[in-house]
Amino acid sequence: MKFLTLLLFYFPFFIVQANTDDRIKIAIIGKTKNDSFYQQSYQGCRAFSQKHPKVQCIYDGPQDYQDPRSQALVIEDLIRQDIDGLLISVTDSNHLAQAVLKRAYLANIPIFTFDSDLLPQHQFYRLAYVGTNNQDFGIALGNYAKELLESTSGEQGQPLQVCIHSGHQTTPNLNDRIRGVRLALSQGKSSERLEDNDNWAELDRCPLYSLGKRELAVRQLEFMLQQKQRVINIAVAGFAQFSPDYLSRISSYKEKISTKEAIIISADTEQIQLKALENGLSTINIGQRPYEMGRLGTELLYQYLVYDKKPAKKLYYLDFHYCTAENYASCTENKPAG
Repeated sequence: MKFLTLLLFYFPFFIVQANTDDRIKIAIIGKTKNDSFYQQSYQGCRAFSQKHPKVQCIYDGPQDYQDPRSQALVIEDLIRQDIDGLLISVTDSNHLAQAVLKRAYLANIPIFTFDSDLLPQHQFYRLAYVGTNNQDFGIALGNYAKELLESTSGEQGQPLQVCIHSGHQTTPNLNDRIRGVRLALSQGKSSERLEDNDNWAELDRCPLYSLGKRELAVRQLEFMLQQKQRVINIAVAGFAQFSPDYLSRISSYKEKISTKEAIIISADTEQIQLKALENGLSTINIGQRPYEMGRLGTELLYQYLVYDKKPAKKLYYLDFHYCTAENYASCTENKPAG
């Protein structure tokens, strides 16, 4: 009887305790966890949570490089932890769909993608995409190469040599960017591999895929910079420039870069990349808005989770910006206005 009395006394307390944790847990999942690009997206989520204290931002992803299996395992673990919403930058759409997205869908966990979207056949798993129009972004990278070299022909009538640097071969946004680069350089004729197409040709061993491994990406770039012929290096994400060794390793090629004997056109404008521009170790960087991807993605998830408000659009495209050695100190705009 005493036990029953105690139980009845404490039971309401347990109920109150169980219901007081009404936090809304939103996870930001990048392709790699150690990447400042995705860390900025997490900070965007944190900024939204400061105005909406019930929101708890969780940051995760594969630790060191782009690995589809690791990304799926991270998401699977979050589903077990009763996550409320997911904001994912997709490394491998097929693998994610087969491994975990169906589980999240059946568990009524809303998913938004950012930076890298699911392939069209898997997009019913997500409510919307927030980020760069990746094919247009690739076209911008290619167009800059054209503008830079429009008055320059290949040596002795040979086509200009291009090498595209990418991460994982299956990643949707990177492949969209590669298609965009090729469309720009082929005058819109084709998104297929460039083979003496309007005076542009991809080197036989390219594209180079680093899986986002920084050391490998730097070695790949060094190899291209050592070539006797001029190579136009177009990186569709930061890769080599995200390496802490980039400045010291590439400094010996500064003269080649300054005279345009070697050209480095790179996506993204993280602080380490702006340092490269300042030191004359990059030709141009075209940057995105990762902070706003995280902030807006979190806002859209919050609206859906709290008010059952579906996104007005399936695609929320953000703009991008151009950074050079002349404007590196003022060119970035990664946070929303106001």
